[in-house]
Amino acid sequence: MKQIINTKFVKNIFLSSLALFSAITVVAQEEESASKFTLSGSIDAYYRTTFKDGGDATTATPTSFANQTGFALGMANLIGTYEMEKTGVVVDLVFGPRGTEATFNNDVLNGIINQAYAYWNVSDKTTLTIGRFNTWVGYEVIAPAANFNYSVSYLFSNGPFSHLGAKADFAFSDDVSLMLAITNPWDTNDISGSGVYAVGGQLGVYGQYLNLYYDGGSPTAGGLGFEIDYTGGFDITDSFFFGINAAYNTNSNADDGNGGTTTAGFYGAAIYPQVTTSESFAIGLRGEYFATTQDGFDDVPVTALTLTGSFTKENLIIKPEIRLDSFGKDNEPFFDSNGGTTNSLSSFALAAIYSF
Repeated sequence: MKQIINTKFVKNIFLSSLALFSAITVVAQEEESASKFTLSGSIDAYYRTTFKDGGDATTATPTSFANQTGFALGMANLIGTYEMEKTGVVVDLVFGPRGTEATFNNDVLNGIINQAYAYWNVSDKTTLTIGRFNTWVGYEVIAPAANFNYSVSYLFSNGPFSHLGAKADFAFSDDVSLMLAITNPWDTNDISGSGVYAVGGQLGVYGQYLNLYYDGGSPTAGGLGFEIDYTGGFDITDSFFFGINAAYNTNSNADDGNGGTTTAGFYGAAIYPQVTTSESFAIGLRGEYFATTQDGFDDVPVTALTLTGSFTKENLIIKPEIRLDSFGKDNEPFFDSNGGTTNSLSSFALAAIYSF
């Protein structure tokens, strides 16, 4: 038997649903005027191979990230931001090998928290931040979407990654800024028993940044000691950018591996010439000289040349990359295809990064 539809009932349901949707929309609009939630992030993967290399144990360079061979996942990155008129919060989660290495696998939830901080815009020129945030030191960052080269430099790998503490940012003008911070020692969440803190700052003048960091270098608190770092660059033409990074680090309380301390550190410089050839393609070179130091030992120098192409299609970035790492002749950390030691390693990587 055919069912008879009660048109009055359907009409009432429709009108009630319309009223409810309108009410929800009004509430959402009112909340949006006072606050805003956004979700962004990225995912990256790559293929990497080496040339004339002796085996899996020797294929990695002594830098962070992108050191696996064959196909490999970099990381998935999810960033949630909740922003009100004067205050806000940022939670940055990372998953995958790059994320685990970046957080040292020592955070809450097995090392997936890259950043988690709250901020207060006290005025148009002053912002206060507390929580865990990525470092202000260095030219490169953890998330590959923000770097031109896919692999990272020795300077980045040996400096701090993140800090847990508080900082104050002051914008004196559009071109001059100052940041002051007090934190735990680099990449350290728990300083129980040590009572060691770190201080640092950044002075920015017309796109050039002088970065300072000091934590006393306590081995028990994971100290880095003192680091001074310059990061900057210049637009030579509309299509030619020239970036620069230089750093010096020294730690008089470095762990000597035998229960004592020694004086150790590093220094180096890198240049980043980059040419944009079209709206969708650019090519850039990172040329880096880096050396470590330690009492009783000579410097261990390395020169690294990385040539990277960057092809963009909508939110997708494809990066082919050729890299050559060459240590001083007295240092041969790699093995060649015949099993002998060698001071150089050449590799090729093809990376894909998608941001949203």
